[in-house]
Amino acid sequence: MSHTTRDRDTLLPRVRRIIGQLQAVERALEEEKPCGDVLHLMAAARGAMNGLMGRVLEEHIHAHLGNGSLSRAAQTRAADELIGVVRTYLK
Repeated sequence: MSHTTRDRDTLLPRVRRIIGQLQAVERALEEEKPCGDVLHLMAAARGAMNGLMGRVLEEHIHAHLGNGSLSRAAQTRAADELIGVVRTYLK
């Protein structure tokens, strides 16, 4: 079982809150709110997304790299996958 499946009940509400935050950004733009207000909303959404990413990354590391039962090859594959995700995220 995937850790994202196991943590679904805590991850999905976070995703739904992020969706709500992005909808607030959309409304602010449609209503021509001041740029400072829009930037504040965007920063909050980005922070929420970063928090979600951190949570999933942490669980991924524990599940796939911190687990001593994986073979060396499986750990290497998991590490390479994680490195690719982090590189993409940091772009």
